[in-house]
Amino acid sequence: MSSQQRAYARDRAQVLRRLARMEGQVRGIGRMIEREEDCLDILQQTAALRAALDSVTMLLMEEHVSGCLRTLTATGDTEAATDEVMDVVRRSMGRPARGTRSSADG
Repeated sequence: MSSQQRAYARDRAQVLRRLARMEGQVRGIGRMIEREEDCLDILQQTAALRAALDSVTMLLMEEHVSGCLRTLTATGDTEAATDEVMDVVRRSMGRPARGTRSSADG
């Protein structure tokens, strides 16, 4: 897929801003650890970082799934669309993609 076809292209600036903010959060957490700040404060910041990452992941996932479904449903290939969506969900959760679906998968 060329960069012109990337679904997130219209949200690129927003994604880059969020990533820059997360980069700053990571540096801030590092400084907190260097200063030996309270563990609960550090954990609160890591939770905020995780939420920010989840937000970027969801944005990218929504854009990909939307474009994927539009393309695959236009061809009538609903099984491929379902497989693609589940692959995106698995990858976003850090899980490996499965092979093709079998009748035993449901």
